[in-house]
Amino acid sequence: MINRSHLTRTAASLAGAVTALLALSGHSAAQGGRNGTATPAAAAPTLKAGFSRDRLARMDAFLQSYVDSNRVGGAVALVLRDGQVAYERAVGWSDVEGRRRMTMDAMFRIASQSKALTSVAIMILIEEGKIGLSNPVSQFMPPFARTTVISRPDSGRTLIPASRQITIRDLLTHTAGISYGTDALLGPLYSAKALGPAAGYGWYLADKEELVCESMERLATLPFSRQPGEAFVYGYNTDILGCVVERVSGMPLDKFMETRITQPLGMNDTYFFVPESKRQRLVTLTMSDSTNHAMRAPEGARGQGHYLDGPRRNFAGGAGIVSTARDYARLLEMLRNGGELDGVRIMSRKTAELMTTNQVGTLYSANGQGFGLGFSIVERVGADNTSHSVGTWGWGGAYGSQYRVDPVERITWVFMVNQLPNRADMVAKFPVLLYSALVK
Repeated sequence: MINRSHLTRTAASLAGAVTALLALSGHSAAQGGRNGTATPAAAAPTLKAGFSRDRLARMDAFLQSYVDSNRVGGAVALVLRDGQVAYERAVGWSDVEGRRRMTMDAMFRIASQSKALTSVAIMILIEEGKIGLSNPVSQFMPPFARTTVISRPDSGRTLIPASRQITIRDLLTHTAGISYGTDALLGPLYSAKALGPAAGYGWYLADKEELVCESMERLATLPFSRQPGEAFVYGYNTDILGCVVERVSGMPLDKFMETRITQPLGMNDTYFFVPESKRQRLVTLTMSDSTNHAMRAPEGARGQGHYLDGPRRNFAGGAGIVSTARDYARLLEMLRNGGELDGVRIMSRKTAELMTTNQVGTLYSANGQGFGLGFSIVERVGADNTSHSVGTWGWGGAYGSQYRVDPVERITWVFMVNQLPNRADMVAKFPVLLYSALVK
């Protein structure tokens, strides 16, 4: 038979013991909030890959606000830590007019993010001994044996011989003195050769029937902005390297990249021109109007481009590729991981290290940033107006996309948007919000 009096005494004893334990820990069973209700102990913050989930949620609202206010049509953000997804979001529209929602597998024009792929292609050939960093580009493209530089005296425009030949290293570091030929002095000369202002924004080659080597050897007959090695000048450098890849490998640039980089890495949505079967996944390009609202960009070289229905002849290694955030992150992870990803080695650890180390002293910036063999590099925290660690490297593209790899925090982020011109400050603020969510 159950002894009820014994149970009552036992329950009372247990309650007393619990009360005593709570008292020792500074709490009371009767302790409550101001309204007399129980106040639970503060919950430990929930984390995902070292990021606060609550603070990551702020990024959701931030991204959506740009869509809701029509400052951008849509965007994709992807953040990896230690190779694992910490954050990924697709917001807004892939096609605003067609009401096609943005998705994580949307394909974006990546413009100058193409340069990383071409730089990797060159380094593969360097590792094989087929090219040297100090080789003159004229070894592979004879018209570059004698180049000229524009002089800017008070009296006007004069041409002088280059002080030396341009090397592969000059091209990788953008210190060859070669611009896109869009300034007032060079513009008319470049336009006459279907380059510069006559090529979209200068860097656009997707509408050309000719091969990239034809375009770049014609470029060699034009004057350049500065003497080789004298300054950081952003321009056709990587397009020239694309021709070098073709000449040395004996393959079109798209095939070399496919067989040596994208296919081995499982980058199955990265192309110079979008296959017919995937054309619905290409994001419609928008542009900021005079009121900073997003609207559909026009057709043509300064708008939607020819990535679907173009001649598919000119593989521009400097600005001609289409990709997805997930695909591009695989390229970055390969480099962050020392040249290898998922058991596939593209290059050596030391080559990846060389590419992501400052090679130009203060030519790129005298205020805490350097430039390697294809990437800008943070050398002082805050130099890029973010909290990126020293050693963080990356770049972006004219259509609005950006990427960074932080080797200290083991973070890779890719932000994709296709808007040109783009007056929204969304991409600049993204890494600030990201790093404010990093708590461990």
